[in-house]
Amino acid sequence: MGTYRKESDVLGSVRVPGSAYYGSETQRAVDNFPISGIMVDKGFIHSYVMLKRAAAIANLATGKLDGRTGKAIIRACDELLAGKFLDQFVVDVFQAGAGTSVNMNVNEVLANRAIELLGGRRGDYKRVHPNDHVNMSQSTNDTYHATIHISAHIAIDNELLPALFGLSSALHKKAREFSSIVKVGRTHLQDAVPMTLGQEFSGYAKSVDEVTAALGAASSKLLVIPLGGTAIGTGLNASKAYASRVVVELQKMTKEKFRLAPNNFAAQSSQREELAASDALKEVAVALDKIANDFRILTSGPRAGIHELILPEVQPGSSIMPGKINPSMAEMLNMVCFQVMGANAIIERAADSGQLELNVFMPVITFNLLFSIRILTNAVGAFTKKCVNGVKANKDAIREHLERDLSIVTALSPYVGYARAAQLARIAYKKNKNIKQVAMELKILDGPTLDKILDPKGQV
Repeated sequence: MGTYRKESDVLGSVRVPGSAYYGSETQRAVDNFPISGIMVDKGFIHSYVMLKRAAAIANLATGKLDGRTGKAIIRACDELLAGKFLDQFVVDVFQAGAGTSVNMNVNEVLANRAIELLGGRRGDYKRVHPNDHVNMSQSTNDTYHATIHISAHIAIDNELLPALFGLSSALHKKAREFSSIVKVGRTHLQDAVPMTLGQEFSGYAKSVDEVTAALGAASSKLLVIPLGGTAIGTGLNASKAYASRVVVELQKMTKEKFRLAPNNFAAQSSQREELAASDALKEVAVALDKIANDFRILTSGPRAGIHELILPEVQPGSSIMPGKINPSMAEMLNMVCFQVMGANAIIERAADSGQLELNVFMPVITFNLLFSIRILTNAVGAFTKKCVNGVKANKDAIREHLERDLSIVTALSPYVGYARAAQLARIAYKKNKNIKQVAMELKILDGPTLDKILDPKGQV
């Protein structure tokens, strides 16, 4: 068995693993919440540590924190930001409200590392205290909320938006590549008038462009951070200069234009910006889900379906049917989109459930928001690389479908009227002939005129 140390808090003594940098409050959270086995997002921890570093610098600048202690905390932050001690963040994503356990996990790890840097032993909080020093001028209620904004904005702007730009570029490229391929359009899953495959792909590309722009706009709202209000927005225990100095330091570290909320009472008690970001993620998911659905329909077959698209073959599709290949990347994207839509419902419910000066459900908002960003980022990247970049047009199937398309009769309506054109279509369908054959038999127009009117290329 490993060694332990005893730490004390308001509820009594707690046994903490001797090797741990976290302390009693983190250990209580580990003991109380063995719920999912999913730990708090590492990007969130990284952003929280950046905030703690900025807070230490601000407290040094305002004279609240002594130089020796402050510098040790900053050094500890720098080590964590370099990737050390990440295994020390052990709180389950389903935990007590507001995120106090996560805040204290960060405070305790930084305090114990700072203690070591000052020559002390972990748990000797007389040197550096998690609450008195690392958490100085702060509350979970403002810092945790601010960290949601910081981490989500960085993840969206640095990871998800570039992935969506890559998908858009790939779709636009395919739209140009397929611009001369005329095919049957479809509505209600039934044959419709002709279009080009390039036009179809241009629609996909534009949809991605539009939801990407909406997501960027929602992400910009996260630049406003609810910081400096401490417990409920009054700023108790924080100096007037503290919050503005923290923002300056955050801007230096992130290269982002974070700014303080104009009213901490509104900012700290509401999750409007998080909900807006989640709504934008849902909008992205809806657009991507449509594209994935269309890819699966258009590649259906290969013998008994539409099969107008040929997707890259990435893996065998059946454990019993030899040679079967499925649209695996599109299926994956569908499932990720479902997850994001479900996460949006959770965030909406949590955002709606705040009371008075605090929404205690920030941890579940954080988990679902950051998880959605991550899986969308990874799914979009994989779908672009392993599906869109290699998709091909099955020109033989497209030509065969086009030759049998009854909806091209629509072009005859101005010449013979809607009713007569509909009659032609029904006759052609029942006799299993194409529109031109029936029109010639009924002597509707002469051959050259029919060729000109019914030419699919003239209808796109």
